[in-house]
Amino acid sequence: MKNITKLTLAAFAVLTFCFSGYSQKILKKADAAFEARQYFDAVNLYKEAYSSAPKDKKGIVLYRAGVSSQKINDYKGAEAYYQKAIAADFDDPNVYFHLAEVMKNQEKYPEAIVEFKNFKAKGGDGKKADLGVKSCELAQQWMDNPLRYKVENISLINSKGRDYAPCFSDKKYQTIVITSNRDGSMGTQDMITGSNKSDLWEAKLDKNGKWSTPVLLPPAIATEVNEGRGWVSKRGDMIFFTRCPEEKGLQNTCGLYMAKKQGSTWGPASRLPFSNDTVTFAHPSLTADGKILYFASNRAGGYGKMDIWSSTYDLKSNVWGQPKNLGPTVNTEGNEVYPSVTDDGKKLYFASDYHPGLGGLDMFVTEAGADGKFNKQVENLKSPLNSSFDDFGIVFEGKKNRGYFTSNRDGGRGDDDIWSFSLPMLSFNVKGNVFNEGDPNTTKGKGETVEGVKVKVIGSNGTIDEVTTLKDGGYSFKLKDNTTYTVSTETGKSSKAPSHPKDGFLSNRDVRVITTVGEAASKDFVADFAVKPIVPNPRMPEIRYALNSYELMPESKDSLNYLFNIMSDNPATIVELNSHTDSRGDAVSNMTLSAARAQSCVDYLVKDKGINGKRLVAKGYGKTQLLISDADIKKAATQEEKEALHAKNRRTSFKILSFDFVDPNAPKTPTKTKKADDEDDDE
Repeated sequence: MKNITKLTLAAFAVLTFCFSGYSQKILKKADAAFEARQYFDAVNLYKEAYSSAPKDKKGIVLYRAGVSSQKINDYKGAEAYYQKAIAADFDDPNVYFHLAEVMKNQEKYPEAIVEFKNFKAKGGDGKKADLGVKSCELAQQWMDNPLRYKVENISLINSKGRDYAPCFSDKKYQTIVITSNRDGSMGTQDMITGSNKSDLWEAKLDKNGKWSTPVLLPPAIATEVNEGRGWVSKRGDMIFFTRCPEEKGLQNTCGLYMAKKQGSTWGPASRLPFSNDTVTFAHPSLTADGKILYFASNRAGGYGKMDIWSSTYDLKSNVWGQPKNLGPTVNTEGNEVYPSVTDDGKKLYFASDYHPGLGGLDMFVTEAGADGKFNKQVENLKSPLNSSFDDFGIVFEGKKNRGYFTSNRDGGRGDDDIWSFSLPMLSFNVKGNVFNEGDPNTTKGKGETVEGVKVKVIGSNGTIDEVTTLKDGGYSFKLKDNTTYTVSTETGKSSKAPSHPKDGFLSNRDVRVITTVGEAASKDFVADFAVKPIVPNPRMPEIRYALNSYELMPESKDSLNYLFNIMSDNPATIVELNSHTDSRGDAVSNMTLSAARAQSCVDYLVKDKGINGKRLVAKGYGKTQLLISDADIKKAATQEEKEALHAKNRRTSFKILSFDFVDPNAPKTPTKTKKADDEDDDE
């Protein structure tokens, strides 16, 4: 029995040794794959090695499995591995930083903030931690207040694989070159991602606005190794792209290649001279004039991992110059990749995982200063162009605010997908109705809409326009964005519309201020107006004079301001200002007194208020136009009532003689008149 026991124990020891050796072998293979950046294989190998790994190794196994998962965009898997690594007492503070990053990728911003702070508390880089917290705080603001871009997945171009880095390849923006590892690609499995290797493909837009299925570029471009981001010159005679050779016995790095057009196809590709094979060069982008090539590289002299660099073409020597780093405004300690410059050379777009963003790679823009260098503050393109996932490789359709970019956000067809973006035009209108305020002495016309009233619209951009109300009294006018307008009515006797009274309408001081400045969504503004009909002899507020005198009492000047306002609002009016007495007293004396009183009113308006004297006529009527006859006054029951009726006859009123006055000193401003339903040609 003892011998059997010994044999059993010996056999168990041998099995344990073999198993331990096997486990160590798997762990070594996993570490080798990790160091070689073969992350897809590394994840599976670490999974296999974990259960039998020594206790003191479990933390590092879980951590590296998390990093590998993160590298292949499996953010949920990476989060789980990092959490387990922390539970296994893995003491490297970077586990908290990476955990925060993958939480950002999943829009778990409050949780990510906690882990960035843990990273700092555990001895991690305080600057990186604080930047991470700031990024999360900004990301929440940007997600809550997205810009008005319309973003759509281009399903006709995209596949179940990775489709990324779009570039227009014709002047009319009807053809696009993309990078894709879809089925049909030339190469075998990529050891980093576990999927196909990528090639350059081309798709075309048909007359109906639909993209064709992408077609592989010729063998001079698409080969069995990885090809990435292509960029076709504006003239269509050159293509620049990334290629990652795989030659045995050599340290292989991705480089920049260029091929020239030969007839209808591409000629042989060659590596650009400055793109040596000791470091990575990738993501080329050529300026519209063909003079400067922008790209990403981790060559010496940079600020972080991958930086944006440029090379200028020397026409005399016919060579590309040595790379120049774009400097610390653009480049950081992290990765700056996928540059592109607008056709006018004034803006540089690129992607970064270090500048404050929503998660993963975000897209940014900076502008060139007076010296032509991109040294103005970098701005995040925000949501919805950016997301918590990777967003990069933006290109614009010329000067238009639309184009394409790459993202692996939710809602795509595969991993990385091509997405379109456009900025819908804002639509602003002011509309309303003009109503009749009615005859103050009757209810006639009150509340009715009025046809043929001019509505004047003056913009802060210098435009002065008019629309005319339609039969239903309505009007509408298109407004421009970032502009402030004043809207008012202009009336008079000119309209022959049935809804106009015989003598027309008075203009008024009802001026509306409407602004589209800062409006982020289309909007219709409403501005209704009421206009007052001109009546033959409107009675002014009571004007008092000294006893048996034409001298104005102080309070009467306030009453005359009523007429001043009307004349100011209606600058073409010529007005008769008339005064009347009651029936008592001498007719000649009454006529003289009433004329003097009317002139006193005119003098005040001209001398004190600045009304042009040619617009006023003083007229005294004495007792020739009584409102209430003596016979009716005699019928009053009391002397007090009789005096009140006499007082009604003692009055000052006015009537508009014409709308023909033209101020010779008024500035002449050209206007264009529009009907209410006209279209604005500039929209």
